Amino acid sequence: MIEALNYFFISWVDVRLLLLTAAGTFAGIYIGAIPGLSVTMAVSILISFTFKWEVNSALALISGIYLGGVYGGSRSAILLNIPGAPSAIATGLDGYPLAKRGEAGTAIGLTTVVSVVGGFIGILALAVAAPAVADLALQFAPRDYLMLAIWGILLVGSLSGGSLAKGIFAGALGVLIGSVGLDPMTAESRFTFGSLQLTAGISYVAAMIGFFGVAEVLCQLHELKLQAIKQDVSKILPSWSLLRKYLPLTARTSTIGVVVGALPGAGGDIAALMAYDHAKRTVKDPSRPFGEGAYEGLVAPESANNAAVGGAYIPMLTLGIPGDAVTAVIIGAMYIHGLKPGPMLMVETPHLFWFIVGSLTLANIFLLVFGLTGIRLFAKIVETPKPILLPVILVLSAVGAYAINNNPVDVYWMLGFGVLGYFLKMYGFQVGPVILGMILGPLMDKSYRQAMISAEGNPVQFAGEFFTSPLSLVILIALTLTIASQSTWWKRLRGRA
Repeated sequence: MIEALNYFFISWVDVRLLLLTAAGTFAGIYIGAIPGLSVTMAVSILISFTFKWEVNSALALISGIYLGGVYGGSRSAILLNIPGAPSAIATGLDGYPLAKRGEAGTAIGLTTVVSVVGGFIGILALAVAAPAVADLALQFAPRDYLMLAIWGILLVGSLSGGSLAKGIFAGALGVLIGSVGLDPMTAESRFTFGSLQLTAGISYVAAMIGFFGVAEVLCQLHELKLQAIKQDVSKILPSWSLLRKYLPLTARTSTIGVVVGALPGAGGDIAALMAYDHAKRTVKDPSRPFGEGAYEGLVAPESANNAAVGGAYIPMLTLGIPGDAVTAVIIGAMYIHGLKPGPMLMVETPHLFWFIVGSLTLANIFLLVFGLTGIRLFAKIVETPKPILLPVILVLSAVGAYAINNNPVDVYWMLGFGVLGYFLKMYGFQVGPVILGMILGPLMDKSYRQAMISAEGNPVQFAGEFFTSPLSLVILIALTLTIASQSTWWKRLRGRA
């Protein structure tokens, strides 16, 4: 135990490692806040710089960028309604209305603190329950991932402004867009119409920037004459009574984040959406109606997506299976440095495990420090006159879309999706479910076909397998209840009750 603590505190007492972790966290926050500059991209670029570094230095910097980047996406979501990352889509649903009320400082302060709390819960789960959570993740069969993806698509009812039909349409549109490109099982072209450009698929990041950034700019053109709202940044740090009130919700949604984050391929995107849906269903008396600036709508997704960081490390370190795209890149970095993530990691190199836990803990502390600074400067963004702000947003959106693949075609997609998103918003559709469909569509497609292959193409056997596994049965019941709870007869029944 004493030896484990020594490895845990290495990054705390070594000044060079301490500064690298701090620099990584700071850079991650501001990289994550820029739409198009994803955490995955930042970590990928870092690997080329850290190739000849000592392994502890590389892992300390990567840990800081990972944690900071996941949090950073919330800033642009709150201030501009442009999520810096897909995991911040749910944050913008209530964060942006708060900024429009002049409470951007309070919103950013609250998200910072609950993100840190969620991060600590995820790291604690990594340190204490890594083998148990990894075993649970291993029990998920393709049919379970299929239901998880369908469950995520059905959550559009929580993101669609009360209209389930419009939400399902938007989610289905996202699934259709996400299926463009090469078939994941057979590598045959789908919906490409003979175009080589479309064989690579459509970047959901370019679509996200278009649907949220460009569409928002076009919508704001109707309100050019409105004066910018003065933001109240006199009190950034949330009161203890407010934090204590939301601590039970933070604990519940952080647990969701850990479990979903530990599922290979799921990550903080699905975790944040499920946490938001959980809050909307369980909070009986929110501070405001959800979608209109409810604090609960910030607490749930932000605690979940940061807790998912610790969850994503669990299968990576214990099984050698990445929990999300970032940990997939980190696995590559570890192999470059001669390490072998997997079951023997904690046996052969236990010091590495505890060093990573220590680095993540330190990065989470720096997240609190850097997250609560610079808010007054950030709040000025919202107060900028719209004739100046909107062109700047449009230029930054174009730069972010181009930076994804250094391809001007992504800029055209961004503009096209921006116009489409504008018309969707004008007719009362939410654009969040479209991005959700693009992310979950490929997972649903691949999982369904894998499940059918395991059932030898027999529909009866395929249906029967949902009742042979306790885990599958629990997810099926939860999925059925989700469908029922979004129906009109269920709402009428609850109204009578």
